[in-house]
Amino acid sequence: MSAAGGSGRTRVRTGHGVVEGRTGPGGTAVFRGIPYAAAPVGALRFAAPQPPAAWDGVRDAGAYGPTAPKVPYPPVFAALLPDPEVPGEDCLNLNVWTPAPAPGARLPVMVWLHGGALTRGSSAVPVYDGSAFARDGVVLVSANYRLGVLGYGLFPDAPANRGLLDQIAALAWVRENIEAFGGDPDRVTVFGESAGAISTGALLAAPRATGLFAQAALQSGAPEVLPRERVRAVVRRMASLLKVPATAGAFAQVPLPDLLAAQGAVLRRSSPLAGGPAFGLVADPDTLPADPLEAAAARDDVPLLLGWTSEEYRLWLAPSGALRLLDRFGPLTVALARARSGKDRAALRALRAALPGAGPAELAGQLLTDRLLRDPLRRLAGARRSAPSFVYEFAWPSGVPGLGSCHALELGFVFDTLSVPESAWLAGPDAPQELADRMHAAWVRFAVAGDPGWPAWNGDGPPMVFGGPLPAGAGAGAGAGAGAQEAEAEVTPPVLP
Repeated sequence: MSAAGGSGRTRVRTGHGVVEGRTGPGGTAVFRGIPYAAAPVGALRFAAPQPPAAWDGVRDAGAYGPTAPKVPYPPVFAALLPDPEVPGEDCLNLNVWTPAPAPGARLPVMVWLHGGALTRGSSAVPVYDGSAFARDGVVLVSANYRLGVLGYGLFPDAPANRGLLDQIAALAWVRENIEAFGGDPDRVTVFGESAGAISTGALLAAPRATGLFAQAALQSGAPEVLPRERVRAVVRRMASLLKVPATAGAFAQVPLPDLLAAQGAVLRRSSPLAGGPAFGLVADPDTLPADPLEAAAARDDVPLLLGWTSEEYRLWLAPSGALRLLDRFGPLTVALARARSGKDRAALRALRAALPGAGPAELAGQLLTDRLLRDPLRRLAGARRSAPSFVYEFAWPSGVPGLGSCHALELGFVFDTLSVPESAWLAGPDAPQELADRMHAAWVRFAVAGDPGWPAWNGDGPPMVFGGPLPAGAGAGAGAGAGAQEAEAEVTPPVLP
């Protein structure tokens, strides 16, 4: 069912009831805040997602639904990363942008999983507006999922990886309902950035997600699990602060503001590069029974688009002043980074040669970015033999001083939302629209044809570069684990200007 619901409105019947969205230019439509699972409150706070209740009449889908409970970013990051909060308990909801809100169109579908270290973020971030995808013939779905202790706290009396189970429930909703919005349930591409990319990698490995999508794109995040004891330790520290047992039953009785305050206190000193207490996916017989990197590499039936930015580490270190601090420690900073990254001395020499003016912090940042992102993503791409892997690097430097080609900078280009005011928070005021046109078109082409427009990666050589020329040494850093020869081979990669 799809019918006009008055001026600027349109209706679609889902498996749980009728929703009324809003129409836009060219006949595109957006439906916001559709529940794909029951509100995770009371006894369901730490349970696996349950089906939503059906409703009678017409449900208004004109506004974003509640966002998952979370702790705000520290001020220095909040100035760069928009993260709106929509109050309410029914946070397991999703949004659909479509150019043809009616059955029969059978258009390709992309399902977006937001980043935020599994503790922040939402589908309501303005940069993630899906209008450009709908304009270009793709049905775009974005979903919220439980975060932090609610989604990833490890308890003896609750299922593990609840945030991942939420994402699987959202994909199952897409499988069952997206045809009514003009989408093809057999042409679904799941994609995400940072924690969303880690989640996408886990979905490749999760038996419960098999058959729910056909392609995947991982932006600046690699399949990984954290040691169970590390995640369990976060829960124990929170329990100590809250003075309750470290069980889901006890945590379910704690008022939500108190729970989030304890979470924020425990995680205050953690960071992607330095480690520390964290929430994350864990190995689990029910949801992630195998190492996700190995399992994802074995999924030769799923074409992949994957990549990174040239200077990921700058978002993590520059705003807080940590880059300047690390430079003061000189050789010690580099030595610790080399030990943590597992790089040998030859790799460090290759990196120094490629970055002759780099200080200790920059060298350390590139080494640790290799360990966290570039090396595992290259291993994932290189291990696959049947379905293609398309590898990219985003090299355009932000107009915000000090950020360079940092983590998350590519998002406004992929979504073609540079005109959204919040895009300038990270990119600055003069980001090139031509680059957004090219990068967004590549993601659309991948969704439509399984080919973003450049050759599949053959196991060595450079990635496709967006926004070049590639900053000196960025490609070398990515290849440093293989020694100087591979690093030198990446000095002149193909560039998509």
